[in-house]
Amino acid sequence: MDSSLYLVVALGAIVAGFVQGLSGFAFGLVAMSFWAWTVEPKLAAVLALFGALTGQVIAAVTVRRGFDRALLLPFVLGGLVGVPIGVWLLPSLDVALFKACLGTLLVIWCPAMLMARRLPHVKAGGRTADGIAGMIGGICGGLGGFTGAIPTLWCTLRGMEKDVQRSVVQNFNLSMQVVAFALYLSAGLVELRMLPYLGIVAVAVLVPVLLGARLYIGISEARFRQIVLGLLTLSGVALLSSSLPVLLAR
Repeated sequence: MDSSLYLVVALGAIVAGFVQGLSGFAFGLVAMSFWAWTVEPKLAAVLALFGALTGQVIAAVTVRRGFDRALLLPFVLGGLVGVPIGVWLLPSLDVALFKACLGTLLVIWCPAMLMARRLPHVKAGGRTADGIAGMIGGICGGLGGFTGAIPTLWCTLRGMEKDVQRSVVQNFNLSMQVVAFALYLSAGLVELRMLPYLGIVAVAVLVPVLLGARLYIGISEARFRQIVLGLLTLSGVALLSSSLPVLLAR
């Protein structure tokens, strides 16, 4: 048994669980910034999805914001199309390409979110655009549980209030992660050798998610999100630094 790998898995789950409890999303992105360095992509994807689902259930019970069915439906329908695509792509993942894609997502998405207050609100596209955002989120969910990245950015660009945005993203994430994990199980992607790591993630996320959710209720999310997104941007730069030389040498 590799105790150092267990430690990395636990540390990623703890930090990601806190962020998810605070913001309602980003478990996979935060966890992968720890795991993509040392955990094989297939195992990392399963752990990220399982941890995101576990944390989302806890956060959904702790921070109830209700939901607008009409607003949520296009995201969910688009996500149901995207999740199987992501699951289908997962077995063919290349390690260096996986890191590069993740790093690119972090480097582009996180600064965009940091600048979101200065960006004009997007009114065009209607439910079709919401569905496309949901589909992309579903694909990302199938690839490792980070369903919330694109829908969260899109909701922010739409100018949704914090609680409305959280209700959409939280319920969307929960729906997509249930579907994605069911597909993982049916496709045989969850293996017996992964059970110890899944157990570590399940235990590690419990308290951090509750702490993050408690902070969300009483403290503004904006300042915490700025810190998290800044750290994630640096993680993205580091991932690109390690993967691009490998890809360019091919």
